[in-house]
Amino acid sequence: MSILLNKNTNICVQGITGSEGLFHTEQMIDYGSKVVCGVTPGKGGQKATKESLPVFNSMMEAQKEFKIDASVIFVPPRFAANAILEAIESNIELIVCISEGIPVRDMKKVKNALDNSSSILIGPNCPGLITAEESKIGITPGFICKKGSIGILSRSGTLTYEAIDQIVNIGLGMTTAVGIGGDPIVGSSMIDILKHFKDDDETEGVVLIGEIGGNMENDAARWIKNNFNKPVVSFIAGQTAPKGKRMGHAGAIISEGSETAEAKIEILKECGISVAKTVSEIGKTMIKLVEEK
Repeated sequence: MSILLNKNTNICVQGITGSEGLFHTEQMIDYGSKVVCGVTPGKGGQKATKESLPVFNSMMEAQKEFKIDASVIFVPPRFAANAILEAIESNIELIVCISEGIPVRDMKKVKNALDNSSSILIGPNCPGLITAEESKIGITPGFICKKGSIGILSRSGTLTYEAIDQIVNIGLGMTTAVGIGGDPIVGSSMIDILKHFKDDDETEGVVLIGEIGGNMENDAARWIKNNFNKPVVSFIAGQTAPKGKRMGHAGAIISEGSETAEAKIEILKECGISVAKTVSEIGKTMIKLVEEK
C-alpha cells in the first residue's frame, strides 16, 4: 500500500525538454518510476531522455497515445500555472508542480479550477512525492528511502529529506513522503494528505513538518485530535524567525500571533501531538511512540 503513487502509476513530464525536466526525468526513471512520455509545446515529435520517450505538444495529444495517471511540471514560473490548468482540463488524477515563483494571482486561478475538478495537485514549489522502492515524482533523492511504515508530510523540501533519513536510519522505514510546498497557495493542504495516510493500512504513523506562516499546521492539529488515531510527530521550522521577515518559502512569513512557531507548537501539544524540539529528535520521538502503541 501507499498513498497517491505506486509502481504502476503512468507519469507524463510537462517541460521534459528543459534541462531541469530532462535531468529529473532520468532520475525518476532510474528509481523505477513509470514515465511514459513528455509534453513541451512546439517540441512535439521529438524524443527525450536516453530511453527516447516521445514528446507531445499538449496533454491532449499525449492522452491520445497513452493512459496518463499523473503529471509532473518542470516549467518556468510564468508558464507553470497554464501547465497546471492544462493538466486539470485533461482530468489528470495527480498533478505535481515543482516550479517555484508562480505569481499568487496565477495560483488563485489554478485553485479555483482545482476546486471544480477531480484532480489532486501537490505543490507548487515542492519536492514532490516518493513511495519508497516503487516510484517517485519530483526531485526527492531516492537513495535515502527505504520501505517501512511511516508517512512523511512536509512544507519544507530540505526537511522532508532529513525526516526520511532519520526514519529510515532508526529502522522504521517509510511508506510515502509528500512535500506539499511552502507557497501561500498550494494545491493540497496538510489535512488533505493526512486523510490519505489515515486510510492507508500500512502507514502506522506520520511525521508532520511545518513552518512559520499561515495556519495550516494549526488546522491540521485540530483535525488530527478529532479524526486521526495514528502516532504523529511534528517539528516546526523557523523558531527563531523575527516577525514580518520571510524565511525561505514565500508562505513562511508571520502576519499574526497564531502563525509563529511558538503558537503552532502550543496548539500541536494541546491537541496531543508529540513535538520534536529539534530536527535531530524526530526519529527517536517516533520510534518511542510506535513502541508504546
